[in-house]
Amino acid sequence: MSLRAIGAGVGRTGTTSLKVALERLLGAPCYHMFEVFPRRAHLERWTAAARGAPVDWHALFDGFSATVDWPAAAFWKELSEVFPDSIILLSTRASAESWWKSASETIFRRATAERGGPIATMVDAIFETRFTRALLDRDAAIAAYERHNADVRATAPPARLVEWTPEDGWGPLCKALGVPVPAEPFPHANTTDEFNARVTPGRQPGH
Repeated sequence: MSLRAIGAGVGRTGTTSLKVALERLLGAPCYHMFEVFPRRAHLERWTAAARGAPVDWHALFDGFSATVDWPAAAFWKELSEVFPDSIILLSTRASAESWWKSASETIFRRATAERGGPIATMVDAIFETRFTRALLDRDAAIAAYERHNADVRATAPPARLVEWTPEDGWGPLCKALGVPVPAEPFPHANTTDEFNARVTPGRQPGH
């Protein structure tokens, strides 16, 4: 199976909703941070990738039809070269400020609280090399978010780039993938309240 969609949008840009939607449209699993946590070998591979080690991307994504969210979004450029027939899906929020509010109240708070162990090692390696370590610094985090999005827009092949916000629903996805629009409402999952209600001490959340 080859990837048909590569998510270039960072966490807290509707990526859980995208995961559900892409699985509905493509009929196969979509790789999200949720998929990393139970796979210890994947944690080690992502950490190694962030440190410059080569990765067998086909093996890593075996059985998946798409990717969204971190950590894959940090490597969207490499993935787009390995899977040249995929669309590049840049998910964003209505504004950088709304993204920061959501990220700082959920994943960044958790990432800075969890120390030690393979999960924290992976997260630290990816943020340090591909985003920013200053996750709780509003200006630094927003600058990293805007820098990431600007790089995607500037370097992704225009014919493959699809921009999407949670308000867009099925339309842009279905058009880009050449599939019918489902009759059911677009899924909206993992709100800030849902994220914080799900997280318990000692458990690393998804995004």
